[in-house]
Amino acid sequence: MQLTVSGKQVELSDALRVHVDKQLGTITAKYFDHALEAQVTFSRARSFFTCDINLHAGRGITVRGEGEAADARAAFEDAAEHIAKRLRRYRRRVSAHQRDLNKIKPEMARAYVLAPTPEFEEDEEAPANGHAKGMDELSYELHATIVAEDTTAIETLSVRDAVMKMDLAFQPLMMFRNSKTGGLNVIYRRPDGHVGWIDPKA
Repeated sequence: MQLTVSGKQVELSDALRVHVDKQLGTITAKYFDHALEAQVTFSRARSFFTCDINLHAGRGITVRGEGEAADARAAFEDAAEHIAKRLRRYRRRVSAHQRDLNKIKPEMARAYVLAPTPEFEEDEEAPANGHAKGMDELSYELHATIVAEDTTAIETLSVRDAVMKMDLAFQPLMMFRNSKTGGLNVIYRRPDGHVGWIDPKA
């Protein structure tokens, strides 16, 4: 597994790096034949440390964990436990999903990050052209500046597997193609903790 351990305004000891490598290796060995890569990022916020783990275990499986504690090692343990807990919850389905990865190739789509739209007071008017120099047609229509662009995979999944993948990656929302209906669906985490599901063809 390719492991990257970094710190934002945090000095990391060799002992901590060795511990991270060993601990993640132990966790991933229980659920995957091999994990491709992992990024572990430590940072400090006021009086406590935070740790963010992003684990990529083959195509289509991303697991994320976050932790915080009074010291960096404890913050990592907290984040690693979140990852282990999610993997334990979906143990059998993760294994089945890994075996089925090559059955249907995911569609590729463009993903954008938009800057917040400027707010105007009631007695103010937005600029006549309303757009930053170099803004493309999409950002013109959305009245926002595109600050990042990337590609993302839209996989063909059952609703159940889509919920699993959203939970593993600790994402608030996921778009997928429904394996039963063939239509594009969206699931999202509601403020009450439940999962919302949008199916245009229902």
